[in-house]
Amino acid sequence: MNSPILALRTASAIFGLIGLGHVIRILAATTVNIGGYAIGRRWSVLAVVVLAALCVWLWRVSSGVGKKNEPPAPTPAA
Repeated sequence: MNSPILALRTASAIFGLIGLGHVIRILAATTVNIGGYAIGRRWSVLAVVVLAALCVWLWRVSSGVGKKNEPPAPTPAA
């Protein structure tokens, strides 16, 4: 497998797994405290949206790596 494709798909999978972790946090209704401040679940919803978008985007980019986006050659006139 080509190295850029592997890197993009690995990054996509990591974003997807982190997003899945946020979904689990939302469903489990757990509270996260950082430095004495409670982090609400709405931040996890935002994180899921952003991470899902990054996951899909990188996967789609990895599917198109190496493909040329050249227009088709014109057909010769008879």
